[in-house]
Amino acid sequence: MSDIPERWTQASVYPDMWVNPDDDPRNTDGVSPDGELATLRDFLTNYRLTLQMKCEGLNPEQMARRSVPPSTMSLLGLVRHLAEVERDWRNWIQPEDPAPKLYGARDSDFEGAVADQALVDGAFADLAREQAATDAALAEYPDLGARVGRDGDAVRALWVHRVEEYARHCGHADLLRERIDGRVGQ
Repeated sequence: MSDIPERWTQASVYPDMWVNPDDDPRNTDGVSPDGELATLRDFLTNYRLTLQMKCEGLNPEQMARRSVPPSTMSLLGLVRHLAEVERDWRNWIQPEDPAPKLYGARDSDFEGAVADQALVDGAFADLAREQAATDAALAEYPDLGARVGRDGDAVRALWVHRVEEYARHCGHADLLRERIDGRVGQ
């Protein structure tokens, strides 16, 4: 018997997909959004949904399962990391009163990701709160060319960095989920 899970999917239309296209909350039948800011928001929303989908239906042990030694990466660690990163971006935008680290010193977001339902629930609550707060902070700057924060970062760069961060970690989430139960991404 192998400890490697078989690949599977709940999709029936295209068996190599995660879900059927009609059930995918990321799919839109309309045209792409108009404008750069709307496009960035749309991509970020879809990557956030992808991360949620990759975590759906897993118990705390599965959420906290590490990839391969010596890595401390897990789905729960990714959720905690992205909550921490959202807070960091807000601190870049509004450096005058920085919020403290959520989980402690460097890499505590991953190292502290242990199999506990309260910890899982707390991580998702932290992520939702931090996303909303950073979204609100960036909403004050509709001009993507505006410069913000101590370093004068362009708002555009912060949006692109957010999309990039979620995209990269959704790739990690694909591999982590496949290792847990064989489900592959789309």
